[in-house]
Amino acid sequence: MTKPILYGADYSVYVRIARMALEEKGVGYELVPLDIFAAEGIPAWYLEHHPFGRIPAFEHDGFRLFETNAITRYIDEAFDGLALQPADACGRARMTQIIGMLDAYGYRAMVWDVAVERLEKAEPDESLIAAGLKQAETMLKVLTSLKTQGPWLLGDQLTLADLHAAPIIAYFVKVAEGRDLLARFADIRDWYGRVAVRPSFVRTEKVG
Repeated sequence: MTKPILYGADYSVYVRIARMALEEKGVGYELVPLDIFAAEGIPAWYLEHHPFGRIPAFEHDGFRLFETNAITRYIDEAFDGLALQPADACGRARMTQIIGMLDAYGYRAMVWDVAVERLEKAEPDESLIAAGLKQAETMLKVLTSLKTQGPWLLGDQLTLADLHAAPIIAYFVKVAEGRDLLARFADIRDWYGRVAVRPSFVRTEKVG
């Protein structure tokens, strides 16, 4: 079997989610740099891998995938190593619920409306940031209510839900408002402290 190939940029939250899954499984992989925001635009060849021009895309032994959720499930099921999905139906459903919730309600608000707006705009839209923080507060409340007893979101087993949440929250806490809000949710704050020291998290952190 050849090394899997992941196409994307090291700054991307979703590329990092896929990379963390590969790291947790102990799978060697090649990251092919692809900046979808580059001035010259998305290269035509990449649209064969992802027809919507987003990142990441994935390839392994001629099998191609896009959409992060499909990629991480494939990584977990195709390779030996630590299981990243619960064995029971209830656990898998809860994992899928958390991932879907993060995608639908968390990512845009926490990453773009708060962190990117604050960090990268010369004149940030304060109303957008305020709305993003309100949505983020709801997200953290619900995540707290769904978290089960134990070190990880679903208890004693690290799952794809943890790997999905960590890069989103990592971006959110780049700004003071994100750090201050997270500090109000002790269970999620402590969970983030644990996941942030895992080798898979440390090795996929963008430097600079």
